[in-house]
Amino acid sequence: MSFQKIFKRGFGSFLVITTTVVVPAMAQQRAISTVATRRPIPVASGSNLYCAGFVQKTPINTDNQIVGAVEEQERFNFSQNNYVYINVGNAQGVKMGDIFSVVRPRGKVESRWAKKDPGFYVQEVGAIEVVNVKSNVSVARIKSSCDPFMLGDLIQPTDVRISPVYALRAPLNLWADSTNRPIGRILLARDNHEMVTRDQIIYIDLGVEDNVKAGDFITVFRPLGEGHLFVADGHESVSARDEGFQGNEFRGGKFSIQAARKKGERARGSVVTTEDAKEDRPEGLRKVVGEAMIVNVKERSATAVITRTTQEIVTGDYVEVQ
Repeated sequence: MSFQKIFKRGFGSFLVITTTVVVPAMAQQRAISTVATRRPIPVASGSNLYCAGFVQKTPINTDNQIVGAVEEQERFNFSQNNYVYINVGNAQGVKMGDIFSVVRPRGKVESRWAKKDPGFYVQEVGAIEVVNVKSNVSVARIKSSCDPFMLGDLIQPTDVRISPVYALRAPLNLWADSTNRPIGRILLARDNHEMVTRDQIIYIDLGVEDNVKAGDFITVFRPLGEGHLFVADGHESVSARDEGFQGNEFRGGKFSIQAARKKGERARGSVVTTEDAKEDRPEGLRKVVGEAMIVNVKERSATAVITRTTQEIVTGDYVEVQ
């Protein structure tokens, strides 16, 4: 239904028409049903699922690769919908419609944080689909590209990956104690980022040998008092002595609010430093900086996507399986 209101302002009148729309009960029920049956949201999709990359220890097959491209005289790299040649055909069992993953080994991972040799990093570039098959060579269309393709990139059978889905989880516990499950480190992040946040890819030094699997959640943390980005650890408390103050004109006396606590019951001797205060506290105190979910597991490493953060996450941070 509708109703009218007339407002008189200035030199004339203004007619405002307001219409009320009544939604049938059946339509409301359909809307509620649609919300209730909404599909689960995957943790990783698109490039985070099929182009996340991985670190593996076992050798990679380098026999099958991209050996040419239709437009190779005009460019050095290729992208979606370009046509490339691969060095496998009828003789190797290739047929029309076959889909291959395209990967690019980038080199051995050497990290001072790794407990053991994790292997080498393999970049996942995208996927191709075979459109024409010859005896020992085939033509393929680049079906998806996360990075530019290059001649010499390797092709491998495509493995089906199913992303874990977001579940209704309790708020991130910032004070969580250790679960006494495997603990590792973040070795590196995709695209060589040193600081990462939500939805970005990291690689950790926990794998099949540590009994981790895709879908496991990991807590990202660092020991309390470590990992500050700008100030070196181990600095002392400000004391009432001459040293340690930036100005010589205004110094704190021994009763100044800038003066640190003296050692001993009778307040004799040197001051108590920050490190002194830390000596007797329980071991294992830590600061939780985020959470991630594992999406791909190799022998000694795993690929994970960051799902929640409390602050910046950096390479070298610790991870523990929840």
